[in-house]
Amino acid sequence: QVQLVESGGGLVQAGGSLRLSCAASELSFSMRNGAWFRQVPGKDREFVAGIKWGGGSTLYTDSVKGRFTISISNAKNTMYLELSSLEPEDTAVYYCAADQARWNSGITPTLSAYGYWGQGTQVTVSS
Repeated sequence: QVQLVESGGGLVQAGGSLRLSCAASELSFSMRNGAWFRQVPGKDREFVAGIKWGGGSTLYTDSVKGRFTISISNAKNTMYLELSSLEPEDTAVYYCAADQARWNSGITPTLSAYGYWGQGTQVTVSS
């Protein structure tokens, strides 16, 4: 059974940093693109960052470029999201996701392309 388990969320002051982890079982980030999305109450889930299978390339939404870094450890089969220079507007539940297809050549920000999801981890940034 495929499982994506996130960890690393929490409460941090503006300007601070966090690292989110997404450990995968029965699924490999060396074969499937991965992504992080976030959602606040009353709004749609939005794409934050994506990474090509194996870690060859990345894609970020404009609002996090230069502040967030997505990466994977093939050895640990874990995807990470390093969050720095956090702003109150970054407060959300963060979800990791894996592409429903293997070996996709391009990273997509489209939510429906991702067939596997974690349970979410809360990130709260205080001002």
